[in-house]
Order: sequence, then C-alpha cells, then structure tokens
Amino acid sequence: MPKSTKLTTLVPWVEIESTQADWDKVSEQDLVNMLSQTHLIRAFEESVLDMAGQKLINGPAHSSIGQEGGAVASALPLRIDDQINGSHRGHHQFLAKAFNAVAEGGIDLRNELSDDLNDVLYRTLAEIAGLKDGYCKGRGGSMHLQWKEIGAMGTNAIVGGAVPFATGFAFSSKKLGTDAVSVTYFGDGATNIGSTLEAMNLAAAWDLPTCFFIENNMYAVSTTAEEATGESRLSGRGPGFGIASWRVDGMDPVAVHIAMTEAVEYMRAGKGPTVIEALTYRYFHQNGPIPGSAFGYRSKDEEKEWQDRDPINKIETHMIRRGLATEDSLKEYRKRAKAIMADTVAKVLEDDPDGKPGSKRIRPELWPDPAFLDVGLRGDTDAVKPEDSREITEVPESELVETKFLDAVASVMHRRMEQDDRIYIMGEDVHKLNGGSRGATKGLPEAFPGRVLGTPISEAGFTGLGGGVALDGRLYPVVELMYADFIWVAADQIFNQIGKARHMFGGQHPMSMLMRIKIGTRTGYGSQHSMDPAGILATNPGWRIIAPSTPYDYIGLLNAAMKLGDPVAVLEHDADLYRSVGLAPADRDFTLPVGKAALRRTGDDVTVISYLSMVAQSIEAVEKTGVDADVIDLRWLDRASIDWETIEESVKKTNRILIVEQANEGTSYGGWLADEIQRRFFDWLDAPIMRVHGSESSPSISKVLEAAALADVDDVADALVALRDS
Repeated sequence: MPKSTKLTTLVPWVEIESTQADWDKVSEQDLVNMLSQTHLIRAFEESVLDMAGQKLINGPAHSSIGQEGGAVASALPLRIDDQINGSHRGHHQFLAKAFNAVAEGGIDLRNELSDDLNDVLYRTLAEIAGLKDGYCKGRGGSMHLQWKEIGAMGTNAIVGGAVPFATGFAFSSKKLGTDAVSVTYFGDGATNIGSTLEAMNLAAAWDLPTCFFIENNMYAVSTTAEEATGESRLSGRGPGFGIASWRVDGMDPVAVHIAMTEAVEYMRAGKGPTVIEALTYRYFHQNGPIPGSAFGYRSKDEEKEWQDRDPINKIETHMIRRGLATEDSLKEYRKRAKAIMADTVAKVLEDDPDGKPGSKRIRPELWPDPAFLDVGLRGDTDAVKPEDSREITEVPESELVETKFLDAVASVMHRRMEQDDRIYIMGEDVHKLNGGSRGATKGLPEAFPGRVLGTPISEAGFTGLGGGVALDGRLYPVVELMYADFIWVAADQIFNQIGKARHMFGGQHPMSMLMRIKIGTRTGYGSQHSMDPAGILATNPGWRIIAPSTPYDYIGLLNAAMKLGDPVAVLEHDADLYRSVGLAPADRDFTLPVGKAALRRTGDDVTVISYLSMVAQSIEAVEKTGVDADVIDLRWLDRASIDWETIEESVKKTNRILIVEQANEGTSYGGWLADEIQRRFFDWLDAPIMRVHGSESSPSISKVLEAAALADVDDVADALVALRDS
C-alpha cells in the first residue's frame, strides 16, 4: 500500500464571525461613522438608480445596494497612502475611501456635512452622469471612478482587468520602503479570470502587500459560483498560491472590519499579500433598479432572506441594544441621507422645459465641451528639449564608433538606470542567461541588483503590474515581452488598461512606462513567434511607438521616449537588427526629436516609406533597380508622432508612394497609413499608393515557407519598378 500524507496549507485560511463582545468593543463614534457612511452610500446609489430610470445616466448603473456595509468596514483600516482599485460595481468602495480621506474624525449624519464631504458626493455623481465637474471630467462615468490623490486609483469595466494594476501599486510602495498596502476589489466572477490568478501568483512570489478583496455576491450576472467553479469558497484561491486568506460575512460590518484589520496588519508587517472573501448580496439585478428575481435566476424568498440581514439593520440593532440610539432617532439618519442626496441631485438636474410636467434634464452648462474629446490621450513632448537632440549627421565622425545593435540596447538602458533609480525592468528570464533570451539586458542585473526582475510566465500579470506602477507614477517600469505575438496574451492589460488609462481617467496623470517588444521574423520560430505588432499597436489608442533601425536611433529614440509621460512600445527586430552593426557615439544621453522621421536616401521618382529592418532592404532594392527614390525611415509609428511634414515634402516631389513592411496582410501597419496619406495628399498622387507586405498567413517553420510569407528585397524591387513605370 502506498503511504499517504495529508497536506496542509502553508498559510492561514480562516473564517471570521463577529460576536456580541466584538460589537461591544466598537466605540459609539465608530458605530455612528459606519452607520452614517452606509446610509449616505445607500442614498447615493438610490439617487443614481432614480436618475438612470429617468434616462439621465448614459450607460449602465451597477448598484452596490446591499453591499455598502462591507465596503465601509473594509476602508476604515486604510490610510490615505493605501491605494485601492475596483470593478464596474465600485461606487461604494470609492465613496468609502473618499469619505475617510476628507473626514478624518468620521461622519455623523446628525451634524451638517462639511463642504469637502458634499463635494465628494457632488463630484462622484457628476462623474457618473458624465459631467465636466466629475473626478475624471466626465470620461469615466459609473465604471471608471478615480481620485488618485487620495489613493482611489480607478474602478474598471473589465472583469478582473484592474487586479494586476493593484500589484503594481503594492510593488511601488514596497520598493520605496513604505508600509502602505493596496486593495483590489472584485466580484466572484473575476476569481476565474486568468489575469486575476496571474496577479495573485505574482504578488505571492514577490511578497507584494496586495489585498485581493472578493465581494462574493453569489452571482456573476445570473450564473452562480457553484455553477462556475468546483470550489465555491472563493477564498480558497489564496492558499493555492501561498496567500493568507480570510472568509467573512460581508453583511456584518464588524466582522469585515476585523478581517480587514488583521489582513492589513499582516501586509504592513511585510508578510506578503492577502485574500478576503466577503459573502454579500446585491439587492438588484446586475444593472439597474429591477430585482434579480424578476429575471428568474433567483427567488424572492432568497432576496428577502438576505435583505433581512441588511448591514444597516445590523448596525442599528446593536446601537439600540447598547442604548446608544432609539428606533425614532435612527430614522433621522435615513431621512438626513436622503435630504443630502436630494440637494446633491439638485445641483446636477433642472426642470426640462421641453419635457413632460415634472421631468428633469441635466443642467446644460455641466456637460463637457466636445473639444475636450481627445485632450490627454497622450502627454505633450515638452520634456524632450531641442538642444538635447541631434541627428547622426550632426555628430563629428571622430565621435562615432561601430556598435552592435544589441550592445546599444543594453548600454543605453544601463545609462538610464544609472541616472534614474526609479527604473525597474521585468520580464521572462531578463535576470539570467547573460542578458535574457538574446542578451538585451546583459550586465544590468549585476550592475543594478534587485532592479532587473525575472517574472513568471504570465504576460497579463507582469504587464499589468507594470501598468499599475506607471499609473502610480513613483517608479518607471520597463516591461519586456519575449516575442511580439505575446501581446495577445496580455491584450487586455496592453490595450484596455494601459493604453486607455490616461485618457479614461480624465487625461490628468502621466502613464510613464516602456514596453520592449521583440519581433521574431526570420528566426524560424513559426506562426506564433513571428508577428510584427506595429499595425495592432498603432490602431489602438494611447501608445507611443518607436521603431529604431540603427544602433544610433535606438539610443536617441529610447532616450526621447522615456522622457514622455506615456506608455511607449519599442519594437526590436531580432534576426535582422539585433545582429547588425552601425555607428553610434559613446554618449548615451542624446535624444532624437519626437515625431521626426529620417530621410535615408533622396530621389525624385518614388517615395518609399518603411521602418525597422525593411528600411535597409528598401535601400538595397533601390540600388538594385536604379529607381531614384526617397527612402523615409518613420522611426515613430504612433498616429500622434508621424512626420507628415517629411512625407508631404517628398510626395510633392515624387508623386508616388510605396509603403514597405514585413507584417502580414491582416495586421498591416501600412493599411491605415496608406488611407491617411491619400486623405491628406490625394491631389499630389499620380498613381495609387502601393504596398509591400507579408502574406495573409503567418510565417511557418519551414525555411522556404517562412521566406515566402515575408516581404524581401525582390518584392520591394518589383514594386519599385512597377510604380515608377505606372
């Protein structure tokens, strides 16, 4: 018979229940504060639902009614420097964090609210209604609430999407030597999302003070936890990653407060992340003022059973028991909260002169100016000083030496890390193998101990962590993706989270980070390691994109890009560029101008526009055919940074354009570029814009099929001749 040994978890996993003695320990002031906050949030949510019912809220209104008590109790142990984020159902958590930030002694609804507290209610309601006075200037709405200055880092519409960012907040706090913690609130549905589990694993591996707070309200829309997972005690996710975990009745504010206090103490002591599962209940359907029972996925009896355990009733019952209030005196809390919210709503609404009697409308002067539409999508470029920028033609030959492309990659990052101790590099194997998989981080782990971090194989997890560090703003993350194809593994974090964050939250805060992306074409790695991501990145908002084709350009472009307050993707071509050699100075501090292309060759017949490794192949094709062509190396690929001036000057001279890239047809960068060029310069074109690109299919492993799938010198040469002769 085999020997069996029962295994136990490495960390605590406990269930917390409050006792009467626990309630008796809570001071009268704290009970009044909890009751006042919970009443205010409930009245706030009722006002939102009422406005939604009048079609005065554009989009969803995910009510937290029923769940307010747990949010209030969980926020009480937090300081202003502790950071939180949350999900689409996050009004209650946002308000609780804001209340504690502006009312240090707590809230007592028996007294007048301070101007600061009234302002919190007004600005939150204004944001949910999409108005310019909102915290995100109306861009965030109900699902994207942020007040970064008090540690409310942003709620999120993607299930589980915000969770990796919270590990980034915790990473920054830990690396800067503080004992601040981060808390990420999410629902039961998000516990089955890959990014959530990746974030848990990474937080545990790196001992990051992150609390994963699961609001288990029993239903992901209409699907129960029992239907969705084999272990419906969702706090059980924690011990699987080595994370201390608590399970608690989320309708019991004192029990939640006890659990949260223990978890915060655990994290502040440097013991790593925590999980809290609060069993709670939303009284209404996923969205709007209709109960779930109306949709048939739960019963009225079940709803009543939970409503009988309402957190407001629980607090009031103990206050009456302890002689701290009477039933009549407690009615004043509800009455006062409703009156306060009526006054708040009155600041937003007015009678609709064109509607039915009694109907309301948003006050017209509160809407944002449509001209604000794209403001803050990216930052400005003032940080890159013209006096610090110089092209290679401006450098004396005596200062230029032959430099390997890979050496330029590693050496300029060495210089940046030497000059700025806020920079941290993270990615798979970047800390080993003598510089990662290709040597791009060679020498950096030894020179900067603890600042070059090898990650688990979890692109969504570590990319999202980098995004959280960027949103936090105290450190500068450099994230490496081993292959460009892996952007799809981290797509939500790259496109929905990092790329949209600055604009979505009002365009008020930088998102400074660098993502290094290796392109694996011509390496024999096949369909899933050979993607050129330029077209995908350029057609999504928020990212700057640099594409250096020489060692000199790599240094100058990287230095410029890292001065910007934006997420920047730097594309690095493995086979064709990593092994190449070019001229560069010993100086690793110069920059190249933002949004300035390089004219690599001049001619009169055709304008060739290209980037990365295809620049050299385009020049070779020009020489091979004798076609007299301008060859423009774009260098900056994002929409905001295209050098239209250089393109315009060239097309007015040649009247013909050829766009050259290796990318396959479906994800082509040249597709949108050609469309934009013809919109701008149609009158100057004497022939249709031609494009050279890869095949519809991705490159295969076979050397012959790989070559056939990619554009090469001969393809460019044929297109040049055809365009010249057209």
